[in-house]
Amino acid sequence: MSASAAWRTHRCGDLRAGNIGESVTLCGWAANRRDHGGVFFVDLRDRAGIVQLIADEDAPAEAGQIMGGLSAEDVIQVQGKVRPRITGQKNEDRATGEVEVLVESVRVLSHSEPKLPFQVLDDLDAPETLRMKHRYLDLRRTPMKQLMELRSRANHSIRTTLQERDFLEVETPMLTRSTPEGARDYLVPSRVKPGSWYALPQSPQVFKQLCMVGGLDRYFQIARCMRDEDLRADRQPEFTQLDLEMSFVTEEDVYALVEDVVVALYQDVLGREIAQPFERMPYTEAIEKYASDKPDLRIPIEIVDLAGPGGQLGFVVYDKVLERGGWVRGFRVPAGASLSRKQIDSIEQSAKDAGAGGAAWCKVTADGSTGPLSRFLEGDPGQAFLAALGAESGDLVVTIADSPRRALVALDAVRRKAAELTDMVGEADRLVWITEFPLFEESDEGEWHPAHHPFTSPVLEDVDALAAGQKEGVRSRAYDLVLNGVELGSGSIRIHDRDLQQTLFSAIGIPPAEAQVRFTHLLEAFRYGAPPHGGFAIGLDRLYAEMFEAESIRDVIAFPKTASAMCPLTEAPAPVDDEQLSELGLALDLQEADAPEPNSSH
Repeated sequence: MSASAAWRTHRCGDLRAGNIGESVTLCGWAANRRDHGGVFFVDLRDRAGIVQLIADEDAPAEAGQIMGGLSAEDVIQVQGKVRPRITGQKNEDRATGEVEVLVESVRVLSHSEPKLPFQVLDDLDAPETLRMKHRYLDLRRTPMKQLMELRSRANHSIRTTLQERDFLEVETPMLTRSTPEGARDYLVPSRVKPGSWYALPQSPQVFKQLCMVGGLDRYFQIARCMRDEDLRADRQPEFTQLDLEMSFVTEEDVYALVEDVVVALYQDVLGREIAQPFERMPYTEAIEKYASDKPDLRIPIEIVDLAGPGGQLGFVVYDKVLERGGWVRGFRVPAGASLSRKQIDSIEQSAKDAGAGGAAWCKVTADGSTGPLSRFLEGDPGQAFLAALGAESGDLVVTIADSPRRALVALDAVRRKAAELTDMVGEADRLVWITEFPLFEESDEGEWHPAHHPFTSPVLEDVDALAAGQKEGVRSRAYDLVLNGVELGSGSIRIHDRDLQQTLFSAIGIPPAEAQVRFTHLLEAFRYGAPPHGGFAIGLDRLYAEMFEAESIRDVIAFPKTASAMCPLTEAPAPVDDEQLSELGLALDLQEADAPEPNSSH
């Protein structure tokens, strides 16, 4: 008998009626103990599920005594015989509900503290931070185990699909050089080269391009990435992405490959069919219709540009915004006039939370309109304004007037909020490629940055404009994949020409000398024959959270961080000893009042 078989012959959740009469050895956690007048029942749990143990008059007295003294979450090994449950006592909600195990011997392998931080219950109602602090208990719950199992199956599906298409799985370095990827790097000091630093990868971008220069042709990796950026509900400081790169391809080749991966993923893991090809939408259309480059197409509300009719109303707020070159845009909510004032206030608040000053609104009735905006809608200008929106009696009209950048964020927020309040969000998943992104975007401070990253190729027709120093209007060969308003990932056809790459570096303020220092490995490689290539990266945490209908991406990550980038389980980040800092040639310059207490345990 093998070592594993010596511990157990079956898993708890695998026992069925076909096992009746068999002698079995099981291991697991005592999930629940019940004493019915000297007859002891214990629900024994392992990853496969739960089975009921029983120690009655037919069981050895010693086994009954041990069963009677168990605490919740004690780890035990049990030997016994599978028998059918008494008629009327079958548990229809449990896969093992037809059987129970008559205990012959019990061995306690590990005791649990009697007082648990929280009970290991499937319908647990405990603070998320407490669950994360004791994640090893949380992972024992069925919902969390199922999410981890789904994630494992999904990763297997991805690997299978790509390997069938002749992709090579290549591991790239975790300690590398700092590069501009759009967020701050996590830095690691070097002990052997004092004063020098590694950076943890924001993505394997440069290395996967080097794989293409190396002739590996089709690369993929389920890669761990780190970004030191402000967190949101759908972000973590460390995350997992499916990273892809291919040589001698166009955008169409990348679209087809990624669609194959996603379609197979839904079929293999969820048994659901996703139609191909996915929808396509140019960036400019997405902005004009939905005020977002990641539109939720399940919502049938479209944005309308109201600069023309809005400028004829005599509404000073609109007038001032338009004078400054801002936007006046809005939409109608079909049958939205039925919303209460409290609900409309929540729409206004979503605009404020998004950074706008608020939202101007009115309800359209058969006799005119009501609400704050209604007093500006009299006469022909008002009728023209409502006609531009296509507003009808019973609708709610919501508008935003602000700078283009703030208006975009606010319009997207209020559109989503209005759809939520009126149950307008469709049930069918909507996947869409957003294409034809600009190569650069301008910040509020007037600085230009790559809209994706500095390795993205411009559209061929715009290369001369880029070389001439133009940034506005220069198009890229970049694309995003969006699911239900969530950006799953980005990709592009890359620059493979050394001179063009240097031109783009110069355009974002990296002169040749600095580029030669920071990107020697890439620019040098381009001197020796770089193939045309392109790729994509999908954020798997986000994708899985959407696919598995998890409440948060944290629920599909085994050991996640909080919104403040803290790990409640390990209490990282934590101080380190002065001796460790000294070995690295580092000294901390912290105000004494702000300095954390040393914590040698971390």
